[in-house]
Amino acid sequence: MHPIGRIESDFPDKFGVPRQPGLASAAHAELILLPPYDDPLTVRGLDAFGHLWLTFVFHHSPERWTPLVRPPRLGGNARVGVFASRSTHRPNRLGLSLVELLEIDTRRGVRLVLGGCDLVSGTPVLDIKPYLPWVEARPEARAGYAPEAPPQLEVRFSAEAEAALAARDDAASLRELIRQVLAQDPRPAYRQGAEERLYGVRLRDVDVRFRVLEEAQVTRLEVVEIVPA
Repeated sequence: MHPIGRIESDFPDKFGVPRQPGLASAAHAELILLPPYDDPLTVRGLDAFGHLWLTFVFHHSPERWTPLVRPPRLGGNARVGVFASRSTHRPNRLGLSLVELLEIDTRRGVRLVLGGCDLVSGTPVLDIKPYLPWVEARPEARAGYAPEAPPQLEVRFSAEAEAALAARDDAASLRELIRQVLAQDPRPAYRQGAEERLYGVRLRDVDVRFRVLEEAQVTRLEVVEIVPA
């Protein structure tokens, strides 16, 4: 198989990437088709669809795999079979992501502008297929140990972080991206509870440093500073 395109996204690193597509609607990306697939004829009619399935490769994951994995939704401790999970550590490292199609740019090759993307920059994409809600949306289906979306944490911004945002042209969109990503608590499950630790996640061209606040048995995250990457 050969990649038909590569992703450019708000996520330079895999840490902080939403664990499912669509959970961070502010996360935008572009899929840039590669020759010979960058012919505008390959996407004729695609603008009639609102969402796409992308088949891609987890290119940052090791080629080794194990039959048992530890899903984050189970706290990172309980084990399930690799085929009963969406783990990135898979025998063939293939991923499937449902993304929103916002725009098609064919002025120089083909670029698809995407919303709700959960892919790291540089991700090789193997195929694109239109999403058909009448056959592929099954709300009555059982969802095992992940029956609903993960809870959202409150995210606060320090005065220093707010000042850093105010100096940017993309302040509003970056602020919302940070809030949506951190609200899902990107910390590894096995490190949660380390309140003194300062965490960092790269988004766009900045490092976002945040800490955990435990107040009255409520967990909140505070963005301490936003600095150039």
